[in-house]
Amino acid sequence: MALDFNAIGNSTEPARISWNSDRALLYAVGVGAGQEDPMKELQFTTENSEGVTQQVLPTFAVMLGASTPNLPMVMYGDIDRSKLLHGQQAIRLHRPIPVQGEGLQTMTLIGIYDKGSGALALRKTSVTDLEGNLIVECVNGSFIRGAGGFGGPSVPEDEWNLPTRPADHVIHQRTRDDQALIYRLSGDRNPLHNDPTFAARAGYPMPILHGLCSFGFVGRALLHATCGSDVSAFRGMSVRFSKPVMPGQTLTTSMWVKGGQVQFQTKVGDSVVLDRGTAEVSA
Repeated sequence: MALDFNAIGNSTEPARISWNSDRALLYAVGVGAGQEDPMKELQFTTENSEGVTQQVLPTFAVMLGASTPNLPMVMYGDIDRSKLLHGQQAIRLHRPIPVQGEGLQTMTLIGIYDKGSGALALRKTSVTDLEGNLIVECVNGSFIRGAGGFGGPSVPEDEWNLPTRPADHVIHQRTRDDQALIYRLSGDRNPLHNDPTFAARAGYPMPILHGLCSFGFVGRALLHATCGSDVSAFRGMSVRFSKPVMPGQTLTTSMWVKGGQVQFQTKVGDSVVLDRGTAEVSA
């Protein structure tokens, strides 16, 4: 397993991508929309309900180019995928995502950081429309177990402290036992989330839920609790994945709102699974 530090700063050429109504609907179901009550969230789960205009969940930003064949990618070395975990994720929306569209995607390797027990590679993906106007920006942090200790820089950290006052919102969301099998159809086919043999090689008793699936669940909770379900009010969110989630577990997200800034933390039982959460919304 060898990290490629020479790749830092490299960017792909803009690649043309597209998405459509069906992909947005499938993604919404994959992150639990309509699961508790099929008659709610119809704007995200249906395209032909009377009086309801289809919309796109903001966290669909992470999947815009996921199913485009042979999409160029900036790589950070020869990595054993069983050692790879999603460490952190951030999205920023410059406008609501259209139900269908075409765009240009560019990917840049921001840096590779030494975490001691592993390495963290940060990769930024920008999607514009065909005229070059930004739609979304995403920063993905991949944690590579066993690749640390090379004496590299530490990860830049923003200040984040758990508020001491009671949360303004506490949302409970149960995931399905087959949640990972649904979510993977949106484009993330990593076998860690469906292949028991691969999961065992990675040290897990069963396939784990995609970090970005949990991210989508929590993004829905933030959208409804802090934006009144208005996608135009949702500007962005970021989070660190601290422990894996198993399909069927219940996510409990506590949110603290101050103006247009939200801090949040998500637990399964007493264990923190999504930490250092922040979101920006229209106040």
